[in-house]
Parts: sequence; C-alpha cells; structure tokens
Amino acid sequence: MAKLDGDLDPLWQDLDWAIGQMLIMGWDGTEVTPQIRYLIEDHHLGSILLTAKNLKSAQQTARLVQELQTIAHQAGHPQPLLIALDQENGGVNSLFDEDYICQFPSSMGQAAGGSPELAYNVAKATATEVSAVGVNLILGPVLDVLTNARYQPLGVRATGDDPQEVSQYGIAAMNGYKDAGVATCGKHFPSYGNLDFLGSSLDIPIITQTLEELSLSALVPYRNAITTGNLDAMFVGGCGITNPSMNVNHACLSDQVVDDLLRNELGFNGVAISECLEMEALRNEVGVKTGTVMAVEAGCDLVLLCRAYDVQLEAISGLKLGVENELITRDRVYTSLKRVLRMKNACTSWPKALNPPGISLLSKIHPGHLALSMKAYEDSITVMRDQEKLLPLNESMHQEEELLLLTPLVKPLPASSMTKTILESKNKTESAAPTTHDKWVHRDRGAIMSGEGVFRELGRSLARARHGKLLHTSYTANGVRPVHENLIHRASTIIILTADANRNLYQTGFTKHVAMICSMLKASGQKKSLVVVAVSSPYDFAMDKAIGTYICTFDFTEMAMFALVRALFGDFTPHGTLPGTLRKSKKVLKSRQHWLVEPYDRDRDRKGMDDLLQALARASAPNHQYLQTTTANAFELFNANIEESHFVVRNSSTQALYGFCATYYTKGTGIIGALFVDPAKRNVSIGRSLHRRALRGLTQRRGIKKVQLGMCFPGVFLGIPVDDGAGLKSWFASSGWDLQFPKRLTNMMIPDLNTWSAPEGLLQSIQRASISFDLIHGLDNAESVLNHVATYANHEVFELYRFALQETKTCGVVRAKSPVDSLLGTVIICSPGSTLSTYIPALQENEQLIGGIIAPMVPSTAQANLVLQGLALMGVRQNKAHKSGKSMLSWVQDESYEPLLAMGFDVLQAFEEVTNVPENVSSAISD
Repeated sequence: MAKLDGDLDPLWQDLDWAIGQMLIMGWDGTEVTPQIRYLIEDHHLGSILLTAKNLKSAQQTARLVQELQTIAHQAGHPQPLLIALDQENGGVNSLFDEDYICQFPSSMGQAAGGSPELAYNVAKATATEVSAVGVNLILGPVLDVLTNARYQPLGVRATGDDPQEVSQYGIAAMNGYKDAGVATCGKHFPSYGNLDFLGSSLDIPIITQTLEELSLSALVPYRNAITTGNLDAMFVGGCGITNPSMNVNHACLSDQVVDDLLRNELGFNGVAISECLEMEALRNEVGVKTGTVMAVEAGCDLVLLCRAYDVQLEAISGLKLGVENELITRDRVYTSLKRVLRMKNACTSWPKALNPPGISLLSKIHPGHLALSMKAYEDSITVMRDQEKLLPLNESMHQEEELLLLTPLVKPLPASSMTKTILESKNKTESAAPTTHDKWVHRDRGAIMSGEGVFRELGRSLARARHGKLLHTSYTANGVRPVHENLIHRASTIIILTADANRNLYQTGFTKHVAMICSMLKASGQKKSLVVVAVSSPYDFAMDKAIGTYICTFDFTEMAMFALVRALFGDFTPHGTLPGTLRKSKKVLKSRQHWLVEPYDRDRDRKGMDDLLQALARASAPNHQYLQTTTANAFELFNANIEESHFVVRNSSTQALYGFCATYYTKGTGIIGALFVDPAKRNVSIGRSLHRRALRGLTQRRGIKKVQLGMCFPGVFLGIPVDDGAGLKSWFASSGWDLQFPKRLTNMMIPDLNTWSAPEGLLQSIQRASISFDLIHGLDNAESVLNHVATYANHEVFELYRFALQETKTCGVVRAKSPVDSLLGTVIICSPGSTLSTYIPALQENEQLIGGIIAPMVPSTAQANLVLQGLALMGVRQNKAHKSGKSMLSWVQDESYEPLLAMGFDVLQAFEEVTNVPENVSSAISD
C-alpha cells in the first residue's frame, strides 16, 4: 500500500504515474476499448467515470468493472482504480436494471417525503447496489440551493430552496453513502442553483451573486457537509462568476474558487474534481492543454475528461508540459496525489476491487430495496391542491365516463426500461429501414419522443386501475389542436402531465388553454374535471390556484408513475409536501418595502421600457407573446380627449426599469392601462408601489366617478388575464379592488385565412334576416357610428373608433344595418401594418400579415349573434382582400365569443376588465 505521510513509495516518484492518478476519464461503449486499456496501462490512468452509455445491466457492469480493475492490477497499479458513477436517483441514474437495481425518488422527491432518515436509507441502499458491481465513488450528493427555483435546469436534482433543508438531506445522503463503503462527492461547487444562462452552447452560465450572498445561502450546505468530515471529494463546476469581488470565467479553473474559497475559507481538505474540460465553451476559450494546467494550478486534484480519446491525450500532454515549463511544481502534483490516494484507501482495496459481490448480493437485497423504493415514492407524491375534491378518481368518476391523458414531448430517462427497450429495438433493426414506430428513435438516447411513447405504460396502468376507457394523446408547441378539443369534449376528466413547464412554456400555455376550455364547458353544464400532474419540477403551477387539482411526482420513472396511479385511485393517501420555503410558510408575508416612483420620461426611459417589455415577453406564456412586438410607443396616445400619466420604478444608476404603470383619465373615468414588473424583480413590492402611486393620482382627479382596471386603447392590458389565474386576482383584491362583477373580454384568431371558409348557411341566414353591411372611412359620415359607440361603450372605445375612422388608408368601420336603415352593430377593420397596430400589438407577429377586426359593438337583441357573425365575416373578407394571412378579432365582450368559435376563430387570450367606484380602492393607497 502507498505511504501517505513522509516520502511516497518510489513508484509514485515517477511523474508519469503521478500524473495518471490526477486524471479521471471515460469513454463511449459497453466494452473495454483499446484506447481506455492503453490509458490505464501506458498512461497509468487511475480513475474512471462510467455513464449510462457504458452500462447495460448489473451483471454486465460488474464484469466491465472487474475487467478494468484487472487491467490496472496487471499493469502494476499499486492501488485500484476509482470507479465513479452518477447515481442521483430520480431521472439521473447511469445504471438501470429492473431485476437488480432499484429506482428511488430524486433529491427533491425524497425531501417531499419529509424524512431525512428515509433519505439516509435510500442513499445507503443506492450505494450498496452500485458497490456490489464495483463502483466505489458516487458523484453525489447534490448540495446546490435553488435560489431561483422555478427557472433553474437543475430542478428536482436539488433538494430545494432552503439552505438548511438542503444541508439536512444532503448530509443524510452523504452518511448513507459512506456507511455503504462508497466515497462521496458534493456538487456542484460553488453552486448551480442560481445561474444566468446566456443562450448558445458557447456561453457559460454565470453566478451573479456576491460572495456575501453566496455565503448566506448557496455555500451553507457545502460548509455544513465539510464540517461533518464525511465528504471525500468536491465536484467544482464550470460556471462563471461575476460580482464586485470576483470575475471568473470557469470556476474549476480559478484559484479564487478552489484554493481560496473552497480550501482556505471553507476548510475543505479532500479531493477537488473539475468539471469536464471537454465542455465546448471551455475548449474554444482556453483549449484542453491550457485548461488542464489551469485546473491543477487552481487547486483541482482530479481533472475530468469524459469521452474523447484525442482530447484525453491532449490533456495528458498538457500536464506533462506544464510540469516541464514549471507552471506546475512537483510538490503541487504530489499534494494532489496524496489526496487521491487517501480517498482510494478509504473506499477500495485490491481484494474488494477484483471480487465485487455482483448478482449474488443484489439478488438477496433486491426485495428489501424494492419495498423501500415503493415507500419512498409513495411518501414523495404531493397533492398541493384538490379544491374540487376530485381525488380519488374512482369516487369522482362514473365507470362509463371517459378519462383523457394528455402528455408532453420529453426525453426518455437515460436509465429506464423505456430507453433499454428503445436501444435493444434499435440494435436489432439498425440495418433495416426505419418504420413509422421507429421514427422517434434517433441517433442517441437523448432524442425527444412523443408523450404516448414515454408515458404509454402510465396510460395502460390508468386504464387497468379504473377498469374502463382511457384516451391518450400527446401535445406539442402547436398548442390545442382539433384532436385535443374533440377528446376534451368526450372525456369527463382530463389529466395533463407537465415536465418543467417553466422552461418549456408551450406546456404552460397548453395547460392554461385546456383549463379555460374546461371552465367554459363546465359553465355550460358539462362535467369537466381537470387534474394537472407535474412530473418533474413542482413549480410548474405551484402558485397558480386556478389549477384546482395539482399533483407533483418529482420524476417520471416507472416507479413514480406507478405510485401516481395508486394515489389517483385511492390505494394510499399522499402526504408529501413541497420542500423548502413553501413548506415552511405557505402564506408569504407581504413585503412592506416602498420604492421610489417617478414620472415616465420618454427620452430617458424609452430604451429601458423596451428592455422591460422584452423581459416580460420571455417570461410569458405562449399566448401572451404579443408582448414581443409591444414597444414603449404603445402607451402614449397623444389624444387631446384622454389625459395620460405614466410612472416607473427605475435604477437611476443603470437606467434599467424595474416596473411601469400607465394611467389615463377621460370623462370621469380613471384607468390603469398597464402595470408591469420585471420578472426578476417580483415579490419585492415594486408593483404595489406603482399601483399605490397610480391610484393616488387618479383618485385626486377632479370629477372622478369611477376607476377601471384594463383598457382597449391602447390594447395591451385589457384587464386581468384569465389564464393567469387566482394569483393575480388575489393580488388586485388585496390591493382594494372589488372583483365580483368583471367584464370579460376575449381576443380571437383565425390562424390561416387561406384555408378558411365561411360556415355553411351563414350567408343565407344573414340574407333571410335582411341585414346589410357597408364600410365607411373618415369622420364625415360617421355620426351614426360614433353615437352608437357612445351609447354602448366606454369613452376610450369611442376614442378608438375616432382614431380608426381618421386612419382612412388602413382602417375603416363596417356597419350592420336593418331593412329600415337603423344601426344594428359596428366593428373596426384594419389592414396589416396599420398605425393602429402600434397600440394593439397583437396585430403584429414576426412580420406576419395580420388583419384586425377590432371592438365589435353589438347591442343585446334577438339577432345579436347573427349580427356579430356577419360583422366578423365582413371583417375576414376585408382582411383577405388586403392579403392578410391571419385575422385577429380583438375585444370581444362577455360571452359573445361562442358564435365566433363556430366560425373557426380560436381563443387567444381572455381578460377581465374591472370597474369600481373610487371609494372601493381607497385602502390600496393607504399605508
């Protein structure tokens, strides 16, 4: 055995041997290749990283590891190879074997169960299984704190957003690994829990928190884990750090991060492992040779190179050159060597490495571990809301009713029976032409496939559980299609699965659209129950109380889906809770912070306003993407009949706008026409500060009779978005608004005018009713139109009509008239690119030609529906005549959209305009 104190054994004095122990490498393939053999034999490689691409089964893994260790032993290695593996559980496992290796919940799923003891047992079981096949180092536990939980790709791999809870469960897992005889490696230092992502594959995710902020949150679990003394290694990430005291491109290449922060400040004396230096951004910026030297100079003891043989040889050459050029001292090499050898002594030996127990042990422990897996998954299932008491489904559904399952596009988990089946099928048919069934099998296991494919067994399990019909289809970024609508109409209960909807916004838009359809159908007397299941991040709809029944499973492994089915049909009562700060306090205290609110200055704030709108667009659901084409110009009307005052909360140093509120006053009505807050600055009272200032200004107007929330001109903020659910409603309610009697307004669209045709019989019905239509431009002949609008609409709608009539080249008004020439209804028509589109941004879409049909004014009569359809038909005809590809119908009042749905219009957005007397909101402007 190598000496760890004083002089090293003579063999380790050979620099080539020492350098080989400072590298950890992998390869692609399930068998030992000549290249990996050469690295072990000739370059004395001392550590191997295995991934899912190397592993087919427990038995094959045991044979593979044993062969690797035998090669090292015969090559004269004094100590066995370190064999490292990512086996975090949940969706991140490298080894899967349904007969011998158990699935367990993700870190967040385990924390949802509320038992650190159970987390310890899971970790110990996991480590015992991988140790049986020869693995001696688990790259875990994950010690990252999800500071910005909803938008971080790390997701359920982390425990949550509470540093102390992350510490508690991380240490429990670490102790479980250690007690099973496996070395541990905390990750991803200093944190992958609050990264800013810049976009392309060449960009580096960046930590922007200051060291003080990191110390109070992200570093807490690392500090606590180090203090226990059970943490053998630390995985140092490749992210950048930008703050006043540190400007680092790659954490693992920086001595400020590894030597100063990790070792000197936190007191870590174990093995520091670098992020893989094959990262595209790192290779392109510094190159592998230089990067390897920089990693060692920074304080890393093991440098990771995952799979490319030529790159691995380049790294070895770089290290040798670094020593020759005296960039790296021999003492520095031997310091790392001693740390690596100390870890090897603690977790392996030649008798253990050459004789892993393998299947004989795994077959004995599997029944007990399977029972532990079932318990862990049952404990993790979390029902965040069940407002309508839909669970269990066997009590809320009748046997003859149909159940619909809607599933998204996802990547099959690398270590799962689904992926195993895919790869086996692919190998058998590799030489054959692809069949329709095979089209989702791409060149690697990371390919996206249909929701039916990944969740097919879930559908079968649901059908078996209810002994009845199950309808199952997937959904995509194309949104709600006719096939979905038909199935929704058939089913009495709809289950929608989402997987990280905050990062796959089409899922948010689709779910909210289905929720709106269900709400409409329920209002008409049909039974439509909606259950939303988040199968990855629980934050998809955690705060959206409009989703009445919301369940979280934290991963979509076979065991998680099995537990979900049992929970849905009452085999057990779920008791899981969302980890972190939401568990500690479901009721968030309102912040009392007051922000300085300033008047909007066009010259000073226009750029900041445009940047704010783009940030809102990026964070919005797909059906609110009109914000992409909204500019600061949309809110300034320059209309003599409408007074306007706008306000901002801004950073006077950077000129960035954190929030904006637009207010208008006309004919005794004060209007809030927009209220926006930067998504990165929410929940710190910016919105309340703006709202308070806006109401103070409006209620002090002489002659004020009512205040209104939402406005059609400009048509950006028509009211409270219906699909944003109870969250916004409760916010405005707590701000003093009475929301009992809103006016519902809807935007609708015909997405393809080229294929659209009028419903059969509509023209004949209009003719039989003797309704005629004409199109007018200008104000000269518009007295009857303006009188009609003034009678049936608010004053801002009147001004919208005046504006449109004056835009004679691109806008006009269609009138519907009775046989005696009385006015039955009106609507504004505008051609693509009209000036009106500046104020109604939904009329602009990535340079698409969109025609507008705006603000139909149809009084309630026996003929109202037919008049509305006739106006819409005339509008569509005008749009087609002006070469529009789409028709946008905006500001449809109340429930009038039903006859328009029959014409082929799709609902885009729905809003609720609210009007109060000033006294109702007086509490909102008091402190």
